[in-house]
Amino acid sequence: MPKKAKPTGRGKEEGSAPCKQLKMEATGGPSSALNFESPGDLFESLISPIKTETFFREFWEKQPLLLQRDDPAVATYYQSLFRLSDLKSLCSRGMYYGRDVNVCRCVNGKKKVLNKDGKVHFLQLRKDFDQKRATIQFHQPQRFKDELWRIQEKLECYFGSLVGSNVYITPAGSQGLPPHYDDVEVFILQLEGEKRWRLYHPTVPLAREYSVESEDRIGRPALEFTLKPGDVLYFPRGTIHQADTPPGLAHSTHVTISTYQNNSWGDFLLDTISGLVFDTAKEDLEFRAGIPRQLLLVDATAVVTRRLSGFLRTLADRLEGTKELLSADMKKDFVMNRLPPYYMGNRAELSTPGGQLPRLDSTVRLQFKDHTVLTVGPDQDQSDETQEKMVYIYHSLKNRRETHMMGNEETESHGLRFPLSHMDALKQIWGHSAISVKDLKLTTDEEKENLVLSLWTECLIQVV
Repeated sequence: MPKKAKPTGRGKEEGSAPCKQLKMEATGGPSSALNFESPGDLFESLISPIKTETFFREFWEKQPLLLQRDDPAVATYYQSLFRLSDLKSLCSRGMYYGRDVNVCRCVNGKKKVLNKDGKVHFLQLRKDFDQKRATIQFHQPQRFKDELWRIQEKLECYFGSLVGSNVYITPAGSQGLPPHYDDVEVFILQLEGEKRWRLYHPTVPLAREYSVESEDRIGRPALEFTLKPGDVLYFPRGTIHQADTPPGLAHSTHVTISTYQNNSWGDFLLDTISGLVFDTAKEDLEFRAGIPRQLLLVDATAVVTRRLSGFLRTLADRLEGTKELLSADMKKDFVMNRLPPYYMGNRAELSTPGGQLPRLDSTVRLQFKDHTVLTVGPDQDQSDETQEKMVYIYHSLKNRRETHMMGNEETESHGLRFPLSHMDALKQIWGHSAISVKDLKLTTDEEKENLVLSLWTECLIQVV
């Protein structure tokens, strides 16, 4: 691993810096700065020369990491991801203020929104940019820019979490946003021009919500530096930051790639505990007994906490012996809302079965494994009293790139469900590079053939 570099003229430290800073020289590598062979290769090339083990041990959720790259090839690739000049063609496709574009400027420590109503017209947008020195924020550009789709799809596979992005284009001598912190892990890629950054120690480490902070509360910056094209900056959620484009220079364009919103252990506990309580209540009379009369009308904290503590101990004991956790929403929501696989051909081909029809004597293998999840849940077609557990397979092959991370856009789940008795056979398919259909752990040949035919119809397996 490269040694820690001393700050250069591009950055200065104030006090104890919470950020490791590396400066790399050009190495004459390939024109693409990123390796798309696998999700892991993509992430490692994004944070190169830092190794992933080092990153997650020393930086992830702990402290910022600054990577300054003096590599023309990397800078050229980053510049291709999004340019100011791209806005003209994008506006012609029907962009709207608020949904797709925000226009804003930081004035006296506060965000001033300069949006118009309705559709965005490029000439007006450029006028606000040039004359009002406003920052243009473009929401979720991966919906339109293929290479960002390619990057973020791989990162969603790598993190197992939604990955969004916003582009910020700021004119010289201007600042778009006041000091604030976010509820996401952030990777900044500098695309055009230069941007001066100031990072501050967090007031709320690993924050769960966005918040603006006043200058008089956050004190002096812990670190100041300038990003140039090809540079990468990472910082954890809760890190207070602000950035401006230096005067006398060209505009700055950077893309903020973000992930791990509402993806904490606390969120996972909330997601799984409801299923655990539901299962326990079916077997434990104590969980089904009514609460004391008028409990909701009086303050009975001491009695209630003792009672709840006992229930939690029972749940903990039951959890130790649980083989399949019931996920209420997190797995399904992730797969429903993530990007489809990056594919430059006809998108319909992804969801159209092809190749040989699987039979009992076939050997099959899973495809698009990174885009599927298996989860156990109750059968929604049965009443609460008779609900049996089912295995649900959700996938993102039919997801719409155009609605990715847009929040208010309607999404639907795609996938299959099987009886819980099929779980072992499904795990065989998911756990092997290839497997013979007749070796699947199901009772009858008919069940084996029906299982693989269902998966093939959803384009989740192929015959080898």
